[in-house]
Amino acid sequence: MTYQPPTALPRRLVDDPEVQHALGSHDFGTVFRLARERAGISYSKIAAECDIKPDRVGLLARGQGRITSFEKVVQIADALRVPGHLVGLSPRPWEVDASPAGPPRVEIGPPSMRRRTVLQAATSTGLAAALPALHRPEAPQRITDTYVDRLRARTTRLRRLDDVLGGGDTYRVYHAEVQATKTLLRDRSFIGNARRQLTGLLAEQAQQAGWAAYDAGRLRDAVGLYEESRTAAQDAQDTDLYGNSLAFLAYAIEDDRRAVAFAEESCATITPRTPSTVQALLYERLAWACAVDGRAVETERALEAARQALDGAQADEPQPDWAAWVDNDELDIMTGRCWTELRRPLRAVPVLTRALSRFTDDHARDKSLYLSWLADAYLTAGEAEAAAATTGRALDLAIGVASIRPRQRLAPLLDRLRVHADISEVRQVLDQARG
Repeated sequence: MTYQPPTALPRRLVDDPEVQHALGSHDFGTVFRLARERAGISYSKIAAECDIKPDRVGLLARGQGRITSFEKVVQIADALRVPGHLVGLSPRPWEVDASPAGPPRVEIGPPSMRRRTVLQAATSTGLAAALPALHRPEAPQRITDTYVDRLRARTTRLRRLDDVLGGGDTYRVYHAEVQATKTLLRDRSFIGNARRQLTGLLAEQAQQAGWAAYDAGRLRDAVGLYEESRTAAQDAQDTDLYGNSLAFLAYAIEDDRRAVAFAEESCATITPRTPSTVQALLYERLAWACAVDGRAVETERALEAARQALDGAQADEPQPDWAAWVDNDELDIMTGRCWTELRRPLRAVPVLTRALSRFTDDHARDKSLYLSWLADAYLTAGEAEAAAATTGRALDLAIGVASIRPRQRLAPLLDRLRVHADISEVRQVLDQARG
């Protein structure tokens, strides 16, 4: 039998547009209030099943406070039997047939969607431990450069999980790597340059864990890990990782002007010896910070600097794996995002369309996010039909992705589309979002 939580929102309530909007923005106070008003579920019952104090449930229902902990989001979603895709999670255990008659069964869908869902189900049920990349090599009492190289290769393999899984699935894996490396630094002795090398690896691992935390909605954890990475990179005298830690902080903090200051500081670490992909990464993060702060001239200047960095790359130039994903397609995506943010759709649409044509659906989370910016640009240009069609594609890709970011991006888009509900294409995607 599939797992049935004691308290479940009635189907009619889960399908309610107001409830779905509240779930998408993690406004559980509104969900609690509507559950009591429309389904007769008492606050005390909600409190008991969600492990929240009754008085806090009441405060949340009155709009006083928010649920910000990722673990609590998961707990509430499971207690109320909310489908994972409505709150940015992978399919929940009760959505998967765990009958002893056979292996976990997932819904039939396109091959890329089935692959994503199976991988996410494997991670959430502990089966990810069977992946070869997760077997950590036994540490010697005296750490050598060779052993650190083995750990770095392992970190590279683990990073590939982010290609198909969201931070809700990968955060614990990446955070465990950080903790294991810190234990080695504390408990082992080192030969030669191995301590500094391992400290640099810690900076890299903390950035990866911070990224997963950010993707999973654990903003405070993400910022803390980026700060930890900055300290480790400084201790390791690794200028590239130090600059990237600042760029990550610029991306994560919610103060636009401080974000620009962090991004500018990260770019100040660039020297002629900085690898081209690292230069491009830091410059494009500066461009994004400037775009969010409404600085069009500075945005364009930073994007051009990133383009020049990539164009000037030498064929035999070594690139760190953590920045190797930065290429002209990635820069096109960032360019389109920046122009969308600056409300310049005539610049955003062509570059996003061109770049997205080269992205496969296997990278579901990222493509869903990128499509959301294209839909945003279409809507700003007054093309509601194109915006609706693009939003529908993004919604399809967001199913089964353990990341809160696609839903965070799509919720306000759906709100803006509702004013065009007289258009059949828009009505169709609004129905899709409710279903």
